[in-house]
Formats: sequence, structure tokens, C-alpha cells
Amino acid sequence: MTDKIDFGKSIGPIGGPNKARKVETSKAETSKAPTDRVNFSSVLQEVNKTRETSSTADVERTQKVAALKAQVQNGSYRPDLEKVASSLLAFLSNEK
Repeated sequence: MTDKIDFGKSIGPIGGPNKARKVETSKAETSKAPTDRVNFSSVLQEVNKTRETSSTADVERTQKVAALKAQVQNGSYRPDLEKVASSLLAFLSNEK
């Protein structure tokens, strides 16, 4: 195969690719042809299940965040200060 250089345009084969000819078949032959079939693997099915459960968790998380925002806005939010302090100490001790 010989390549040509078009100085800045492109590099490619001389003459270009040959186009395939279209083969005509009769209707009787096409009706005997097998139909296309798709089988999804179990891994893909598991991924879809995970997406469904994560979207449910996302909805629940969104509702929880909205409820907490409402509590903060109206002044009724009271976090457990001991849990906050212990989490903060654990975070700071791991940061070293």
C-alpha cells in the first residue's frame, strides 16, 4: 500500500478504500435468517439493581437534608454536641 502526503491536509492511502457492493437477497432468504437477540450479563443486571437502590437512597437523603435545613431555618435544630466533639477529635487525630 502506498501512502500520499497532502502537505498539511492528511495522510492516507492513494485511491481511497473500495466500497463494498450491496448483495441483493430474496424475501424468502431473509425470512429464514435468525433474528437478533440480546442477553444481558448478570453483572449488568446487578449494576441496574444498584442504580435503583442508590436512587432510592438519594431520595431519602434529599428528604433528610431538606428536613434538617428546615430545622436550622426555624431554630429548632439541636445537634448532639458530644457526638460532634468526638467526631471532630477523631478527625483531627487522623489528620496528623
